[in-house]
Amino acid sequence: MNIRISADSTCDLSPELIEKYDIRITPLYIVRDGQSLVDGKDITPDEIYAHVNSGGGMCSTAAVSVYDYTQFFRRQLEDCDAVVHFHISGDMSACYQNACIAAQEVGNVYPVDSRSLSTGIGQLVLEAVQLTREGKLTAQEIAHEMERRRELLDVSFLVERLDFLHKGGRCSGVALLGANMLNLRPCIQVKDGQMMVGKKYRGPYVSCLLQYIRERLKGRDDIDTRRIFITESGGFTPEELAQVEAAVRSYQPFDEVLHTRAGCTVSSHCGPRTLGILYFHTK
Repeated sequence: MNIRISADSTCDLSPELIEKYDIRITPLYIVRDGQSLVDGKDITPDEIYAHVNSGGGMCSTAAVSVYDYTQFFRRQLEDCDAVVHFHISGDMSACYQNACIAAQEVGNVYPVDSRSLSTGIGQLVLEAVQLTREGKLTAQEIAHEMERRRELLDVSFLVERLDFLHKGGRCSGVALLGANMLNLRPCIQVKDGQMMVGKKYRGPYVSCLLQYIRERLKGRDDIDTRRIFITESGGFTPEELAQVEAAVRSYQPFDEVLHTRAGCTVSSHCGPRTLGILYFHTK
């Protein structure tokens, strides 16, 4: 059986990984001043930052429509037998719900709610690609296996600036003022399909990043060391990113450390200089 793996643009996989593994992408929409723009095509994260920093309003995201999914799935099935498609958490977007409606109409399409975002989704996508290459499971079985493995994901980001969260209504003015005065850097975690604030770090941002990485990785014996993503939203120097990778490699013997740039969804909510490490646990 020829099974195609595809995902929404929220998976934040790099163009190189998308090409290498032949992953097909459905873009979400970014709404800027009432205009609906195609994620990654009509607008980029840097253009979102420039718009907000120049006094423009916050951009929002809009789900892929049922019609868009229907057309996309039909095109894919012209040269494959089945499609397994991955989505941002259904608690964060209507994408999964819309895809399920389209899949029911088209047939041989298996939407997977990642219960995650960004390269947490990307981790599942790459696992699914590997299963298709092994050729032992049907498309439905791959979807079910990824629904099991999503429970093992560890997805978090450290945010430097709270102004984007504040402007987007996810952080009060009082919290913003207090965080700025105390030099606090909140960790945003994905739990049970939702984003929530975890530990708050205090001090210079790079020092906080290194502490965040150490606390998540050092001395752990339950981490799947095949692959980890370092996903960031731009604004870092090469030296800073090298420090981050060196820290990651010093705490766990990962086979692959993959760097990716966050797309418009994470970037529009968290702003520049947000960075996360995303990996699987073994249990």
